[in-house]
Amino acid sequence: MSTRSGTANSPGTGASTDVTAALSLWLAPVEEYGAQEAPVSGAVTLHHFGYVDMITCAAGPLGLTRRPDPAAQDTPESVALLVPRAGAVRVTQDGRRACVESGDLALIDLGRAFSVEQEGPCRILLFRLPVHALHVPVAELKRATGRVLTPPTAVDALLTPLLGYLDEAAARLPAGVAERLGGVVTDAVADLIDELSEEAESPALSGPRQLVLTIRQYIDRHLGEPELSAERIAAAHFISVRYLHRVFEGEGITVSRLIQRRRVEQCARELSRRGRVSPSLGVVAARWGFRSAAHFSRAFKAVHGHPPQQWRRLVLMSGAGAGAGSAGAAGGVPDGTGLGLDERDV
Repeated sequence: MSTRSGTANSPGTGASTDVTAALSLWLAPVEEYGAQEAPVSGAVTLHHFGYVDMITCAAGPLGLTRRPDPAAQDTPESVALLVPRAGAVRVTQDGRRACVESGDLALIDLGRAFSVEQEGPCRILLFRLPVHALHVPVAELKRATGRVLTPPTAVDALLTPLLGYLDEAAARLPAGVAERLGGVVTDAVADLIDELSEEAESPALSGPRQLVLTIRQYIDRHLGEPELSAERIAAAHFISVRYLHRVFEGEGITVSRLIQRRRVEQCARELSRRGRVSPSLGVVAARWGFRSAAHFSRAFKAVHGHPPQQWRRLVLMSGAGAGAGSAGAAGGVPDGTGLGLDERDV
């Protein structure tokens, strides 16, 4: 595979420690913003996959912006698929702001104003793709920028593992193989944009309702993290804690209790599995974000009517073993619509 020769300032190696200069050369003209005592340093490398460029950037903290260009064309020439591999990045474009974390994807139109910000160390991949190779309307591209993209299952099954493989194997791939894989990435990104366009054409959800669904998805992605809280959720979605509670008023459950309930549901699903080696209660509780065995037992009993060990024994003896929904076989299990827990238990 060919690597473009050159640092950000002079041709030679295909790598640079001057983050701003390297990204300006290989991605789009950007400049630092905020108080910077010295140029942002890090490690930036570039690899080619045919007409697709992969830029790897390890740096942080970092604040970069591309200013509006009055001469910019209506039809963008290139876009970048942003893939955080470690840490979180905030992306702003078209009046939208998104917190893009490891496992997420985001799309940036490189011809128009945008900003990228990371408060701590982060490692990201930026796949630069020519728009003409995507064969998607400009309007669909603009709908996809500045937001977290959730690939449909069929696209995600191909795209996410492939991007990780390219990150790990870029330096040793033959040029012909690299070029073909670049084509696969382009097709997958085009499919992702098409799928998002189809969703946009379906009956639209109201703003608050869409926000609730987005927050529920965020909670499910971060259930295993003990520090998950209303404050963290609000910050990740650029809203106040007060507004977060307000949009959940019609849900019949508070954000804190929703986190508790979803954790209990995941624990129950694991505990009800049959197998030669069953996971211990402590392992399951820690995996889903409970800070102590006492807290876990109290939360579990509030939902299922029995302490977790007794519940698992009853479920397995009954032959249900089908997950949290089979708990009724254990006898008199509540429906789990509320936990009855003090909010400070979260």
